[in-house]
Amino acid sequence: MYPGKAGWQAIADVIFGHRNPGGKLPVTWYPEDYLRKAPMTNMAMRANLASGYPSRTYRFYTGPTILPFGHGLSYTQFTHSLAHAPEKLTVQLTGGHASAAAASSSFPNATRSAGAVHVAHARCEGLTVPVHVDVRNAGDRDGAHTVLVYHSPPSAPGAPARQLVAFEKVHVAVGGVARVEMGVDVCEGMSVADRDGVRRIPVGEQSLMIGELTHTVTLGVEQLGGV
Repeated sequence: MYPGKAGWQAIADVIFGHRNPGGKLPVTWYPEDYLRKAPMTNMAMRANLASGYPSRTYRFYTGPTILPFGHGLSYTQFTHSLAHAPEKLTVQLTGGHASAAAASSSFPNATRSAGAVHVAHARCEGLTVPVHVDVRNAGDRDGAHTVLVYHSPPSAPGAPARQLVAFEKVHVAVGGVARVEMGVDVCEGMSVADRDGVRRIPVGEQSLMIGELTHTVTLGVEQLGGV
């Protein structure tokens, strides 16, 4: 990558501490032996234990890394505290699908299947998990910090280990605290594609991970009547 004619100055400013970096790594840096297990001819996301294929991207790969997705450096230190996030949330079903919700089915278009709700049958508008995080600058330099929120669904075949569902960058002065308010879209960020490619919202305990914090949200289903 060519950094431009002023790139050398920008890099030097960071190396010698004149600027405090605040970026996050958008890719995973894998160890050398990963390349022997994951040939470029295989782009499958999920692991194959029989062949030793390790999976791809931070969403599915759980092995050793050189630098993980989301890694970042700073000349100061930031800590997180959860100011607000619900412990329970209800997914409402659209009219006409509620009566069939309690029955599980193996059909791809079923409302309920294996403890999950078909996204197309859920009332997605406004269905978000509010997450408010207080970021404290505990170091001795002003700096910018990107708060990353990851979602980990209940264990299910083919489900990712985690996925990034919200992020926000904030500048915090030395000794200061800044509140970051984000919303996690349940239908988009907390749904999982099943083996038929149908997106479903897992029911039950979901984990939201923010830095060193883990918060559990339990999703339930409300079966409404009507057509």
